[in-house]
Amino acid sequence: MKYLRILLIFIPLSIICKVFKLSELMLFISSALAIIPLAGVMGEATEEIAAFSGPRIGGFLNSTFGNATELIISFFALKEGLFDIVKASIAGSVIGNILLVLGASMFTGGLKFKRQTFNKNAIEVSSSMLLFAVIGLVVPAIFTHTLNPELLNTSRYERLSIGIAALMFLIYACGLYFSFYTHKDIYGTEHDEAAIARWSLKKSISILVLATVAIALESEFLVSSVESVTKSLGISEVFVGIILIPIIGNAAEHSTAILMSIKNKMDVAIEIAIGSSLQIILFVAPLLVFISLLFKPMDMIFNEFELISMFVAVLIANKVSSDGESNWLEGLQLMAVYGIIAISFLVLG
Repeated sequence: MKYLRILLIFIPLSIICKVFKLSELMLFISSALAIIPLAGVMGEATEEIAAFSGPRIGGFLNSTFGNATELIISFFALKEGLFDIVKASIAGSVIGNILLVLGASMFTGGLKFKRQTFNKNAIEVSSSMLLFAVIGLVVPAIFTHTLNPELLNTSRYERLSIGIAALMFLIYACGLYFSFYTHKDIYGTEHDEAAIARWSLKKSISILVLATVAIALESEFLVSSVESVTKSLGISEVFVGIILIPIIGNAAEHSTAILMSIKNKMDVAIEIAIGSSLQIILFVAPLLVFISLLFKPMDMIFNEFELISMFVAVLIANKVSSDGESNWLEGLQLMAVYGIIAISFLVLG
């Protein structure tokens, strides 16, 4: 990911744009480009910490901090009351991970290897849990159509979202216990041999903290410029949330998945795509609901097109994982579906 570090030049540029109140579009672009390498630095620091904690804990840390960038961006969006962007970014992460990241990984890996295989049993567990998670988002959305509109802004309705968020947290915790303890044999042996740390633990933690602070700063710049940028470019806030923010926040993680597929490590690539999506729905989304209580409560109700897009993506993930192998054509088809969804949100959003 060394080539991404060139984009670090956009950190001072974004600060200049903010301090001197230059173009909001320039601020949006520079802060977005600055977040990409910072996310990569955060991921690198996490990998170094993983060398001290062991591969299993390290894998968990990688997936958790892989979503930290988007969580920080969403925090500032919540603070500004941009709930549509927050919920769109959640849906966009799930759609992007499954269709774009998984598709790009299968496509690039398939160009080098005629047929690639992966641990069918492990992926089926994750994809099945992902299907449950999306169903958990669909049910309350359907429920609202049977509810008296006057009740939608009451404390009773808020309790519905909090209850769903709490249940998802519980399922997430149970899933971790399942994979780490009771059924860890399903996941087979570790993907890689023990990693050798290049940095000290102190240095790794320090860089992780600094990268997190820098991402928080750039995220605030990004969110503050969203409203004026969407108006000037004639695009919707939903498009920004569902397409742009997930790509910006997960760029480093996406490139890692593609690199793993080129090395014929499709287990890792698919684990990144599906595992990250699972964590977004079962951990990040509920956490954002609870964080929103500090400002203005956010519900867990997504619009129809977001739900349909997520549901289709998850069904595809289950289908792809059913045979335990992949090729470049499957990857191309996944990316094509993502393109269709992206264009739809751009035109209709």
